[in-house]
Amino acid sequence: MKLPKTITPFFFHFLRPYKRYIVGLFLVSVLWSLHVSLLPYALKLLVDRVSTFQGDSSEFFNIVKWPALGYIGLSLALGMTFRFYDFLLMRFLPNLKRDVQHAMFTYLENHSYGYFQNNFAGSLSNKVMDMVRGVSEILQMFMDTCVASVLGITSVLVTMYSVRPLFAFIFGVWAIFFIGFSWIFSQKCQPFATAYSEAKSTVSGKIVDSLSNMITVRLFARHSFENHYLLDFTNDIVVKDRRMQWHLILARTVLMLSITSMVGVMIWALLWARSKSLITVGDFVLILSLIARIVDMLWQVTNQFVRFAQEIGTCKQALSIVTQDHDIKDLPMATRLKPTLGAIAFDAITFRYNKPPIFDDLTVHIPGGTKVGLVGFSGSGKTTFVNLILRFFELESGKIVIDNQDIATVTQTSLHNAISMIPQDTSLFHRSLMENIRYGRLDATDDEVILASKQAHCHDFIQEIPEGYAALVGERGIKLSGGQRQRISIARALLKNAPILILDEATSALDSVTEAQIQESLHHLMKNKTTLVIAHRLSTLSQMDRLLVFDNGKIVQDGTHEELLTTQGHYQTLWKLQAHGFLPEINN
Repeated sequence: MKLPKTITPFFFHFLRPYKRYIVGLFLVSVLWSLHVSLLPYALKLLVDRVSTFQGDSSEFFNIVKWPALGYIGLSLALGMTFRFYDFLLMRFLPNLKRDVQHAMFTYLENHSYGYFQNNFAGSLSNKVMDMVRGVSEILQMFMDTCVASVLGITSVLVTMYSVRPLFAFIFGVWAIFFIGFSWIFSQKCQPFATAYSEAKSTVSGKIVDSLSNMITVRLFARHSFENHYLLDFTNDIVVKDRRMQWHLILARTVLMLSITSMVGVMIWALLWARSKSLITVGDFVLILSLIARIVDMLWQVTNQFVRFAQEIGTCKQALSIVTQDHDIKDLPMATRLKPTLGAIAFDAITFRYNKPPIFDDLTVHIPGGTKVGLVGFSGSGKTTFVNLILRFFELESGKIVIDNQDIATVTQTSLHNAISMIPQDTSLFHRSLMENIRYGRLDATDDEVILASKQAHCHDFIQEIPEGYAALVGERGIKLSGGQRQRISIARALLKNAPILILDEATSALDSVTEAQIQESLHHLMKNKTTLVIAHRLSTLSQMDRLLVFDNGKIVQDGTHEELLTTQGHYQTLWKLQAHGFLPEINN
């Protein structure tokens, strides 16, 4: 789905299903604005009757009871109106928040692999929650301040005009200045609020990054360094916050002076009118009450400026990050991948992260069911090779085909469903072991999960944990050792049982005994599957049907282990260089 990239269309997009509730909130604002004038008017009637009463004291309460009861009734009605407002918010606001969160997360998770490499996960999470909170806050502030203020000012103008047009003229001229200045100020303040929001977001990401790497911080005793590193970014927040607050102080000073001037002029006009007997005592009280109520309301509006500007800035910043165009999209007419043999073909592909290209006009064919080892120094292109099969990045030219189906023309979901991958750096969800393994096939029974665990040789250590399969593994699986996490990953892949299998150093975190046990399970998993294996321990690749030797983005050799050992070339050099069966980490 597409999301609007600017604030106003974004709001309309999500508020459209709740139009009747928005109309209800508007009606509440209308009723409130009427109360702004009606309550002082009831008070005027009461004061006029009290001040002009000259009859029998026994008749006094009969004369004043209806204005008094009217005032009390209006106060009660105002309270009930606000409760109706709360009821409307309770009915639709939680659903609105849910819709925004769901849509933002859905859009976010469809970004490319490269997008998530360039953005902090914690910062992205904050962006989603910023929008959830921001939509709610901005809507309520808009209804409570903007709409209510305009309607309140209109109601006051009409009431003042009914008493004396002079008061309406004075107040009207001032209201035009107040609203105009407030609008101009809000526009000028938004860039400062956006900069402040960006600074806060940066600090949030830095904090998450530091906390995620706390073990490294401790191992290198870098607590002080991290504190000073973070302090540089928090100082930036201070600078931008002060810059924003300074503009708020200037604006509030101007508004304060304008309100004081308006009140002074109004009091002078009231005294002049009363001295000429042009208004009653009740009119005097009415105008003063209206001024007091509207000034109090508008001061609250000015105090909302900072929150409103901050929320607008925060939401703009969140939208600019989250709603970036997806780098990799399914075509409008994309079909489902229908794997048969699992044959993979690279047809004259060119790909680059930067200049120069990683692969330039690379062509290679892997028949279905073939077990292929990918060999080469770090940085030679092995991981990029498998990432392109997964369509984590777009090609510059050429195409990759699986069973005669161009992967650029099929849905990414169906492509990934056809591939099982066991990465070197296994990351688990902070969920139970049962849930982490079942992630490979969501409809798997508990017995099937346990069987896969036994095949991956993780059932025994799971049984030793007090909670067993219900045990939570911690963030990214931190409660488990590296070898245990990798075995969970293998169990997950066994359960998925996809026709194409990719192993990226799948046993690198295992001890020799456990690796020997799991190799049997992996060989069972590889049966009748197209398998790509990346391993620095070259001896583990000796049973592969074929080896592709990479060097600087080129496949420089292609053959079996035995063939390549007897041929002068890169593979033979690698074999001789390895120590105890491992390939040294050398970047070409």
